[in-house]
Amino acid sequence: MIFCCGEALIDMIPAQTADGQNSFVPHAGGAVFNTAIALGRLDVPTGFISGISRDLLGDILTDALAQSHVDTSHVVLSDKPTTLAFVKLDNGQAKYSFYDENTAGRMLDPDNLPDLPADVSALYFGGISLISEPCAEFYLALALREAGQKVIMVDPNIRTSFISDAPRYRARLETLIAKTDILKVSDEDLDWILPGSESLDEKAAAIRAKGPEIVIVTRGSEGASAYFADGARVDVAAQKVKVADTVGAGDTFNAGVLANLHAGGALNKHALSDVSAAQLEAALAYGAKVAGVTVSRHGANPPWANELSN
Repeated sequence: MIFCCGEALIDMIPAQTADGQNSFVPHAGGAVFNTAIALGRLDVPTGFISGISRDLLGDILTDALAQSHVDTSHVVLSDKPTTLAFVKLDNGQAKYSFYDENTAGRMLDPDNLPDLPADVSALYFGGISLISEPCAEFYLALALREAGQKVIMVDPNIRTSFISDAPRYRARLETLIAKTDILKVSDEDLDWILPGSESLDEKAAAIRAKGPEIVIVTRGSEGASAYFADGARVDVAAQKVKVADTVGAGDTFNAGVLANLHAGGALNKHALSDVSAAQLEAALAYGAKVAGVTVSRHGANPPWANELSN
């Protein structure tokens, strides 16, 4: 079983009313939430850990998780409000403005970590939940507690406009990366974490030396690369599709990678240390296939497993 640990929020997506007025339509979202939804739709046993409000918008989130077969028994329910993210689309690229003060998702207690089921083999972390406190400390503490026994995958999905204390955030990422087995970053994320004139390959090698077994770097329409044992590298191309928008693209790519590794029996500490180039290439290709479906339709709407077999 895979547990996704991080934010669930409402994306306010721009739309036009019937009379041509600009408006926003609420959609269930959040980077880690999107990955959980995608995994559930891919028939992977999936659980979710987050703070979710008992308000009307929180009901939208829990209903969406249940509809995609995601276990919500470890969700922390709260009377605090739901986080909102207003989305601006610029040539199909999503930019976000977050409203996250004193929300259910943010106000998690690092001293009260949940007990996990015995069959959990991997934990996935990322997104803005690694920035905002106290929830960022909650997720860090959970990752550090479980890192010795379970595979840890992290996608920081860095939103620079959301970071108010960059040194503190950098220090938290450094601690987390040291305990991470699979680190997924975009080329932009990697340049933020490791600023400088070094090449992408050099930066990937440098960040892998900090702890991860595998480093995956995505480059948008140029595809993705995985760096692993002894400096080896595999590459896959992005899917060629007509892009509606990129909301949830990276999140569903991550779900595809995790789902493929899970199906191949590689999502445990021992197997991951011996993963082959062929296994990683297949995982990246499946991630690209899943993400290709998502970007071909509006919003974060990952495919179901039967859509991929057609």
